[in-house]
Amino acid sequence: MSTKIKKEGTVTVRTRRVMSNRLLRRKQMIIDILHPGLANVSKEELRQRVGRMYHLKDPKCVQLFGFKTVYGGGRSSGFCLIYDDAESMMKFEPKYRLIRLGLLVKPETNRRAKKDRKNKGKKFRGKFKFVGGKPKKKKKDDD
Repeated sequence: MSTKIKKEGTVTVRTRRVMSNRLLRRKQMIIDILHPGLANVSKEELRQRVGRMYHLKDPKCVQLFGFKTVYGGGRSSGFCLIYDDAESMMKFEPKYRLIRLGLLVKPETNRRAKKDRKNKGKKFRGKFKFVGGKPKKKKKDDD
């Protein structure tokens, strides 16, 4: 599938090593992109193009990552995951990639709060480490 973009060249998208992963409810593949004359192609444009190639209703179910441009330019390759539905994508996809896509909001925490929580957790053992409960008091000897 090839189309013109900004009169600088054509962009060709090829898929290889396509496999269907029924346990994770997705298709996974490697995408090779030929883009002579262009530095690279945006992921949003690739998401739309892959959605049209595979006749998807919702191109938001396409996840693209790990793209490398070949030295000298003109070619890139990366990974593509096409989920069956948005629900399975929310269930199986890592949170950081959902944040990149804009489906989740990154929690606002600063470095100091993370470090304080880590060091506070060192004082407790077992379930109290995560709850932040009180540790058991040590018994005093009657001497």
